[in-house]
Amino acid sequence: MAEEFVPVQTKVVTKPFLVLAALALTGLGLIAYRYVAGLGAVTNLSDGYPWGIWIAYDVLVGTALGCGGYAMAILVYVFNRWEYHPLVRSAVLTSVLGYTLAAVAIFIDIGRYWNGYKLFLPWQVNLSSVLVEVALCIGAYVVVLWIEFLPTLLEKHREHPKAAVWLRRLNHALPVIAAVGILLPTMHQSSLGTLMVIAGGKLSPLWQTSLLPLFFLLSALAMGFAVTAVESIASSYFFRRPYETPMLANLARVTAGVVAAYLVLRLADLLYRGAPVLSSGWLSAMFFLENLLYMVPLIFLVSPRAARNLRVLFLAGLALLLAGAVYRFNAFLVGFSPGPGWRYFPAMPEIAITLGLVSLELMAYLYFVKRYPVLPAQHG
Repeated sequence: MAEEFVPVQTKVVTKPFLVLAALALTGLGLIAYRYVAGLGAVTNLSDGYPWGIWIAYDVLVGTALGCGGYAMAILVYVFNRWEYHPLVRSAVLTSVLGYTLAAVAIFIDIGRYWNGYKLFLPWQVNLSSVLVEVALCIGAYVVVLWIEFLPTLLEKHREHPKAAVWLRRLNHALPVIAAVGILLPTMHQSSLGTLMVIAGGKLSPLWQTSLLPLFFLLSALAMGFAVTAVESIASSYFFRRPYETPMLANLARVTAGVVAAYLVLRLADLLYRGAPVLSSGWLSAMFFLENLLYMVPLIFLVSPRAARNLRVLFLAGLALLLAGAVYRFNAFLVGFSPGPGWRYFPAMPEIAITLGLVSLELMAYLYFVKRYPVLPAQHG
C-alpha cells in the first residue's frame, strides 16, 4: 500500500522563523553589496586562496548535506529496500534546498559572474576541466531534484485535472528520474575530490591521495544517511510527531557500514603512503579530530541497543555530519597551502552571508513541510 503524506498543521511564521528571516535578510543585503562593490569588499579571498568559506561550506559541505535524497534513492531504488520509502520525500526536500542554495552560492563566489552563462556553451569552456564537469552536474542535478520534488507540490492540488495528469506522467517517468538522480551526484561528489588531487603538493599528504574521489563519495553517502536520520528525529520532536525508531535503527546499520568502509580504506591508504600522521603539527590535530568524529559514532551505531536510543542516534548523526564537514574543510582549506606569505580567514561578511543562506534554507524547509505533504501521515 502506498504511503500517505500530509503537511504539518502549524503556523509558518513563528519566533524562530522570524529570527531566521532576520539572518537571511542580513545575508541577502550583503550579497547585494557584494555585487555592487565586488568580492574584495566583502571577502578575504586572494590569488593564493581563491576559494574560501563559500566554496568549502556552501558548496562542498552544503551539497554533502543535500545528499539525503541521493543516499535514500540508492537504498530504495537500487537495493530495493522499500521499507525506507517513507523517508525519501523529506530527504529529497533537504537535497532540493541544499543543492539549490549551493548553486546560488557558486554564482556569489564567481568573480566575473556575468560570464556564467558561458558554462552552458560547449564551445566556450574547457570540456576536459573537472570544474566544468562539477558545475554542469550540480546544475543538472538541481533540475532533476526539483522534478523529483514536483509530485509533492502537485499532490496539494491533485483535484485539478492538469495536476492529476502530471502526477501520472511523473510516476511513469520515476525509474528514469531516479536513475539520473543517482548518476549525477555519483559523478560530481567524486569529482569534488578530484579537484584537490590536481592541487598536488599544495595539499598536505594527510589528505592528498589519488583516492580522494572515492573518499569524497563515501563521506557524502555517510552524510546523506546521517542528515536523513537527524532530520527525521528533529522534525518528530519539534512537530510532536511519532518517532520512526525501528526504521532509523535499521538505517543506523547501513550508515555504520558506509562509515566503516570509509575508515578502513582511509587507514589503508595512509599506511600504504606512509603519511606523516603524527608529525604534521596542528594539521595532525585536525586529522585526529576529523577521524575521531567518525569513529565515536561508529561504535554506537554498530550496537543494536544503542541504535534504538533516539538520543544516541541523533548525537551520532550530528557527529557524522560534523565529521564530513571537518574532512571537507581539511581537504580544501586547512590542509591546503598555496605557498609562503598567503593567509586566509573568512571575513565577517563571508560568515554572515553563509549564515544567511543556511537560514534561508531552514525557512524554506519549514514552509514546505507545513504547507505541502512532505512528512508521512501519523497512524494510530
